[in-house]
Order: sequence, then structure tokens, then C-alpha cells
Amino acid sequence: MCVICGCSTGTPGAVHQHSHDHRHGHGHGSDPAHAHHHDHGDLHYGQGPARVSVPGMSQARAIRLEADVLGANQRIADANRAHFAGHGVIAYNLVSSPGSGKTTLLCATIEALKVRAQGLPVGVIEGDQQTTNDADRIRATGAPAIQINTGKGCHLDAPMIAEAFARLPLHGHHHHHGQDHAHAADPSLLMIENVGNLVCPAMWDLGERAKIAILSVTEGEDKPIKYPDMFAAARLMVLTKVDLLPHLDFDVAQCIAFAQRVNPDIEVLLVSAKTGVGMDAWLDWLLQDLA
Repeated sequence: MCVICGCSTGTPGAVHQHSHDHRHGHGHGSDPAHAHHHDHGDLHYGQGPARVSVPGMSQARAIRLEADVLGANQRIADANRAHFAGHGVIAYNLVSSPGSGKTTLLCATIEALKVRAQGLPVGVIEGDQQTTNDADRIRATGAPAIQINTGKGCHLDAPMIAEAFARLPLHGHHHHHGQDHAHAADPSLLMIENVGNLVCPAMWDLGERAKIAILSVTEGEDKPIKYPDMFAAARLMVLTKVDLLPHLDFDVAQCIAFAQRVNPDIEVLLVSAKTGVGMDAWLDWLLQDLA
């Protein structure tokens, strides 16, 4: 996990290394950090208590480091959640692999909300390693967007969101600092498009109401069991690009079954932002959850 490899601390690979020639034979005993060998010689790292293997780091140290880093993030995520509530903002964290159609879905959603929910304030925080391409696409719809470039980082974190939110118009929509945060105004919508990555963003709370996993039908129906942490953390799975189904060998029922195996409570929607199929159901879900 990225908590251990260092991308969250600005010190990639910041672990004590030891070098020795592995050509000599030595037994590792029952160390759970080492890969488990099975009948076909497959390697299964992540079988130990920390669920990750890092050269030079014990399982106990990995667990302590993860607890420290995630604990610090969680405190800011909780503050974000309270801050959002004070401003009448409800946030959703869109997570997926690169190219799943998150930005296309967001652009279509913003345009559709202009009709379905006129006057609903919408803001977007975009996460990518580099460029402002996605934020530029969002701004072209008329919605405000802040781009976060993470550099070598593979996910957004709560401090990044706190800083980005302070730059959005939503930050001042319902509230001026110095006044009571409590209000009964209609909510505003904050969409956070995380860095394209089906592993690391799963464990990082940003202060959102829910994670929404976006999975395109071009990716393969086994993604939920290959990357279970992400789908276990999500409340909703949106299958995108369903207009391509006639041209693909993608088993929708099997994909849903895999997702429900990982997360029995996960909700599922099928959407094509290109043709509009499923967009009404997606907007219904969103607006009912905002209510």
C-alpha cells in the first residue's frame, strides 16, 4: 500500500534497506511477510498481518506506520466532513482506474443537473499526477473546478482536499467565517475525482459522504475481486460505457455478483454518459442521497 512505500510522506521508499547477495540459500521460516508459494509457483504477497510486504520493514513496523499516517489523515478527514456540513456541502469521492470515464460522467452529470436540479451549486476537485486537462473539461461546463496535481503521489488525501475546498466558491456559498456554521439551506454538491488508481485511494478518507466506484465495461468483469478493497469501501458501483456492451465480451451479471461478493451492500447502476442510458437513474440516486 502507498502508506508504506512512502508516497504519502514525501519520502518514496523511505524504509531501512539492507543489501546482501540472495544467491546464497537461507530459510525464511514462517515469516508472514514473505510470499506464499502455491501449487503453480504463484507468489502471494500481502498474506501477513500488514497485508503488504516492504523490503527491510517488519510486519509490525508496517502496521505502526500505516496507523500513524492514516490516523493523521483521518483527523483532517473528520474536520473536512464537519467543515463541509457547516457549509451545506455534501461530497462524493469518485474512484476508479484511469480511463474509466469519470470525467466524462462528471461533465454529463453537471449538464444534466442544470435541468434536473436548477440552482444546485456544484463544485469539483480533480486529482491527477500532472496536467489540468480534466479540470479544464469541468470548467468548460461552467462549474468551478480545482485541479490537484499529486506528482509522484498515487491518490488524494484529506489535507489536499481541505486546501482545494478553501479555493472553491462552495466554500463561501452558505457561510461566512465568524458566523454559526449551522444552517438549513439546501445542500451543495462537491464531486472529488480521485487519481486513477484502484488500490491506494480505497484506504484514504477525504471527508466524503460516500465513495463511488466507477468501472467501465471495457475493463473486465473481474475487477471487483482483483481489487476488492476499493469495492468494499464503495457504497455505489457505476458501470460506465454500457453503450459498448454489444461489442464486448463483458458479463454484467458476473461483474455485479463479484462486487456483491466483496461488498453485499453495494448498489449498482449501469450508465452511458455518451448515449444517456442510465443517466436518469444515476441522477435519481444522487439527488435522493443529497435530499
